[in-house]
Parts: sequence; C-alpha cells; structure tokens
Amino acid sequence: MKTGNQIFTAMAIILFSSFGNAQSNFSINKDHDALQVKDLEASAKFYSEVLGLPEISNGGLGNHIRWFQLNDKVQIHLIENEEEISHHKGFHMALNVDDLPGFMQHLKSRNIHFENWEGEPDTTNTRPDGVKQIYFQDPDGYWIEVNDGSL
Repeated sequence: MKTGNQIFTAMAIILFSSFGNAQSNFSINKDHDALQVKDLEASAKFYSEVLGLPEISNGGLGNHIRWFQLNDKVQIHLIENEEEISHHKGFHMALNVDDLPGFMQHLKSRNIHFENWEGEPDTTNTRPDGVKQIYFQDPDGYWIEVNDGSL
C-alpha cells in the first residue's frame, strides 16, 4: 500500500504544480473522499450515527462500497478492502461544526475517545488563526479533525 500512496502523492504534486504555470477557464472543487475500510458495516454505522451523514445510493457499484453525503457537494465513499493501512494524525479529514463543545459532548456520550493535536484526551488545541480543534479516529483508524472554524 505504501507504493500506492507514493504514486498518489507524486501524481498530486505533478497535477497541482502544473496549475500554477498556466491560466485556466475552469475551477476545481472537492467531490469526495474515498476511504478503504476493513469492516464496511461498522464504518457505515460510525459515519451515519456518529457524524450524522445520510447514506446515498452508490450507483449500483456493489455491496463492498457505500456512499455518504457530507454536504450538498461533497461525499465520503467507504470501500471495503482487507489490505493493511497505516494511519498518521497528519493525514486526516477535517470537518467544522457550529458547536464544538456540543459535538465533544456527543462524542463523550458515545464513549468515543478524542484528543488535541498533542494527544491530550478530552481537550482542544487552538491553531494560530484562533480555530479550536479536536481529533478522533473512525473504526479503521482514520484520523478526523473537527473544528469550530468556518470557510
């Protein structure tokens, strides 16, 4: 899997470095995040019940893929696969909420461990721009940042 990540990283660098060199008449927007999961049912339950994301049709792609709507334009695709994955906090999905203390209480009520960037449990840290943030992991170990920022 490490080779796949290296290829993806190299392709992303090439793709995004070419944007700075040419003008374009198009815009780029985020479409979805695809996450490889070992237990599709457990992950689907986490994303629907803990994060409150509605499940949507996967377009008939089969039982090993489930799609969830993050907002009106972005989706999360869960793809079941048994390969081992390495998880580092620096590689994470970041979401924002309008009530971070309320969301922290929601996680506590579900016995979901969360921490700040330094790893201190049940607390936030504050970025240089004033945004407070926490981190927790989904059932497959992917790190998720939730913050009180707004874009």
